[in-house]
Amino acid sequence: MSTPGPSAQPRGLRLAPFRGLRYVPDRVGSLSAVTSPPYDVVVRPDGLHQLETADPHNIVRLILPQSGDPADRHAQAARTLRHWLAEGVLAADPEPALYVYEQYSDVSGLQRGLIGALRLTTPDEHVVLPHEDVMPEPVADRAGLMRATGANLEPLLLAYRGDGGGDYDGSGGHGGSVTARLVERTAQQPPLLTTTTEDGTRHRLWAITDPRQIAAVDADLSPRQALIADGHHRWATYLRLRDEQRRTGATGPWDHGLVLLVDTTRYPLRVRAIHRVLQRMPVSQALAAIRDVFQVETVPGPLPAALDVLAATRKRDGNTFLLAGDGSFHLLTRPDERVIEESVPGDRPEAWRRLDATVLHSVLIDRLWQVPDAPEHIGYVHDAMAAVRQAERLGGTAVLMHPVPEATVLELARQGVMMPHKSTSFGPKPASGLVLRSLELG
Repeated sequence: MSTPGPSAQPRGLRLAPFRGLRYVPDRVGSLSAVTSPPYDVVVRPDGLHQLETADPHNIVRLILPQSGDPADRHAQAARTLRHWLAEGVLAADPEPALYVYEQYSDVSGLQRGLIGALRLTTPDEHVVLPHEDVMPEPVADRAGLMRATGANLEPLLLAYRGDGGGDYDGSGGHGGSVTARLVERTAQQPPLLTTTTEDGTRHRLWAITDPRQIAAVDADLSPRQALIADGHHRWATYLRLRDEQRRTGATGPWDHGLVLLVDTTRYPLRVRAIHRVLQRMPVSQALAAIRDVFQVETVPGPLPAALDVLAATRKRDGNTFLLAGDGSFHLLTRPDERVIEESVPGDRPEAWRRLDATVLHSVLIDRLWQVPDAPEHIGYVHDAMAAVRQAERLGGTAVLMHPVPEATVLELARQGVMMPHKSTSFGPKPASGLVLRSLELG
């Protein structure tokens, strides 16, 4: 059973089995040593170097190749993938499967979901709900990488509601859907693999190959919709490559993309902030430009204490931020409402206009700091400590932010309103390197 072509009457979420590419344990040092966080979470250069040296076959050599210009990097990744397949470092599973994936840590608790090849939809189908704008450079980069390798190298994270109706609303509960019950039953069986990564997270994977069970999952998911929790740029890349193929008259594997579906009625996701690093702007320069618009207060460290102060301002002082990078922590509060009204586009819902990311980019980055939103000027870092260290190393400024409430994310997604790019970080995110999807295999 291979990835199907477009259905005559497609509905909702359509998750197809595929022959996963997986590391052969005997050919690598350990499974934990070849995994990586998603490509956009790896903090360069420290995190990248650490992963590259953990094992010569670490997945980061495919998802973040380091060689000259983009075309060279993509070609390098393609050569590496072909070499690993020829050497037997990676091998395809013997039959198509949906994969149950489990993560467990003392910090995040237990999460289980289902990995498969999801039928790509169009926005007017309202099946897969994005909530963030994307930047053209990462989409172009991921598209070049997928074209060269002919593979989906890491899954997106999608959240859906498994009990009751088909609409995703992020509410709690204890769903008893067909898919949820199958995931739980499968997780009681011996896994295909088990590994514990350096951060203490245990990862386990199982394969579902029974056609009747796969058909039951398809029937259960087909009325439902999902929210993109992580992977907007990869989703946009999937759509771009599918449309390219369709213009040539081709259909088939490019009509699907690798995803992890998590039923949030059983396993609610966490929402964290994505911080900014102004790589070429010292803290003193950043502060000098905003003192007439924000109240600025230096707060005591260390970082966890400063973040607690930031968290306490959330509902009290409007849009607030914490700047770091010079050894101190500077709290920005009580922005000038007149400047916000002048700077933020007025043709969007009020919930969008009041987002921290909206105010940050419209007021601070664009108007006051006048920093181009380009990779050589602004870095997007998921971990606050990593952002501060990067700013200190570069002589720049880390802008630390609040997480966006999940209810706000959903409200805007349902209206079809995109949040500013890199506004949210849902998790826990799937590890990259446990299962890949070859487009040549379907």
